[in-house]
Formats: sequence, C-alpha cells, structure tokens
Amino acid sequence: MSPEETEAAGERLGRALRPGAVVALTGELGAGKTCFIQGLVRGLGAAVRATSPTFVLVNQYKGRVPIHHVDAYRTQSLTEMIDLGLLELMSGEGVTLIEWADKLRSLLPPDAIHVSIRGVGDEPRQITIHLS
Repeated sequence: MSPEETEAAGERLGRALRPGAVVALTGELGAGKTCFIQGLVRGLGAAVRATSPTFVLVNQYKGRVPIHHVDAYRTQSLTEMIDLGLLELMSGEGVTLIEWADKLRSLLPPDAIHVSIRGVGDEPRQITIHLS
C-alpha cells in the first residue's frame, strides 16, 4: 500500500467518525501512522495538513468537529498523559487520534477504534481496523 493509499484509507475512516470517537494507532516507526492520520484529519474536514506532534505531544485541528492528534512516542508515563488532559480530550465532543497508542492501552476507552499498520519502508503495508 503506497503512502497515497494509506492516506486515502485514513480519509475514508475520517469521513465516518462521529464526535467522541477515539482512534488508537499502532505500528513500527516509519509504518505510516502519521500518513494515515493526515488522511483522517482531511476526512474530518480540516483544511490544514496534519503534522506529527512528537515533541509537543498534542496538535489540535479544526474540522467538522475538534480534532486532537496525540503522539505518545516520547511519553514517560501514563501520569504524564493524564496530566496533559488526555482523559478529558477522549471524553469530549471532538475526535481523538492517538499515535503509539500501545503505550496508553490502559487509558483507552472500551469503544476505541484500533488501527494497526504493519510494514515499513519498501515492505508491503497492511492496515487492520478493529471496531469495538
């Protein structure tokens, strides 16, 4: 699956998301999580291109609902994410997109949508979406 196809898959899912949705993404470094999120953000109606919030931890975008893009890659603890307001973001009226969600598994709501992306570099990419 090419980066364009990965982004298109994200856009299709983004069009279907409703307020309060939480999308938990997992995959290796370079698998295409941010690329998928760029499509999700576009599908949610944002006019800007999503960028990875690796150093700021949370980016916010305006779409048809508020969009919270969280990157847990550099987090040191669950407490750090709670202190940043993750639980409030996930229980709000926006859509929360979480990269490296495997680091926050115990904080995810039971109805989170799990997206797993496999394959890096030139390897074939496989996207699996599990709806709770």
